[in-house]
Amino acid sequence: MTVFKGYLKILKKNLGMLLIYLVIFFAIAIALQASARKEHLGTFEKTRINVAVADRDQSKLSRGLIRYLSTIHNVSEISSEPSVMQEELFYRNTSYIVQIPENFYQTCIEEEEPLSVTKVPGSYTSFYVDQQISTWINSIRTYTAAGFSLKEAMDASMELPASEVTMYKGTENNLETPPYIYYFRYVPYLFLAVLSYSMGYVLLAFQKEDILKRMRASAVSLRRQNMEGLLAMFMLGAVLWLISVAGVCVLFGKEFLTSPLIGYYILNTALMLGIALSLSYLVGIFVKNSNMLSGVSNLLSLGMCFLCGTFVPMNVMNKGVLKVAQFLPVYWYESVNETLSQYKTLPASAAAEIWKSMGIEAMFVVAFVFMILAISKYKQQG
Repeated sequence: MTVFKGYLKILKKNLGMLLIYLVIFFAIAIALQASARKEHLGTFEKTRINVAVADRDQSKLSRGLIRYLSTIHNVSEISSEPSVMQEELFYRNTSYIVQIPENFYQTCIEEEEPLSVTKVPGSYTSFYVDQQISTWINSIRTYTAAGFSLKEAMDASMELPASEVTMYKGTENNLETPPYIYYFRYVPYLFLAVLSYSMGYVLLAFQKEDILKRMRASAVSLRRQNMEGLLAMFMLGAVLWLISVAGVCVLFGKEFLTSPLIGYYILNTALMLGIALSLSYLVGIFVKNSNMLSGVSNLLSLGMCFLCGTFVPMNVMNKGVLKVAQFLPVYWYESVNETLSQYKTLPASAAAEIWKSMGIEAMFVVAFVFMILAISKYKQQG
């Protein structure tokens, strides 16, 4: 087990860098957990907009409109001078100005002329206020046409029914995204960054000319040397996998441990570990120096994660990018996570899709391992 022990000694020397990656990963995981905990489907609050009113009428009706707007927005009264209104908008003291004309009742209620308003260009909230003012004026017009006095109409219009917002959750196809999905989404970056870096340094050490000559002259077969190297890497991977699984159990506790889909998450993570191990070992064979290692390691980990939905959710990514990403193994790992996040219990169709993605992940692992053995044998004979 000489090769195996040699791998472990080199890994021990680079333990500090591996710990840095772990600290960064768990810091991100904790931040994501805190963010996810703050999100609640049941919370809803109306938006209050800064509305300014230039009242030229100073009648009971105009005061009624101001009183109504004050119940739903932050209302202030300003002068009707154009320079004052321009200044209010320029400094964003308000985003909506209502100009109430003289003879407000005759102009807007009887003659049905619209109120003059000034808005911040491109503001979507202006349509929100437009609708509320229109609803109030139409209500006054309806009540007075029905024979109610103006005071009765204004009192009734102050009690316009509020819109009800119902938040749905708990159905199979409308679930709140579990907070630990963000943790699993970032696992590929941890595995690829740590393993490509550590394996690169190990393989660089074993590619030194004097060590290569000693290994070629050794009675230990090439196949056994490769298998001992793979065993050392799988031991590192197993430790990394256990740390990642322990991390999600500690951070999310009962919420994750009681999930009916826990087995799928763990198996998917194990397959991702196999991909990261074999791919990192394969890349490490071609690395010639430490500078090249840093570049390749970052390109491998960051490149795959950006393209395959680790850093950017798949549902907002370009379709063309996703088609290219299907040729990369991390895509299929993230595809499983995306499917799992949509269900509390898996229907048969979703389960079949997940097993298909996991099967493709396993095929990538097998392909990478065969490539490692073939390239190592070729280089040894050369």
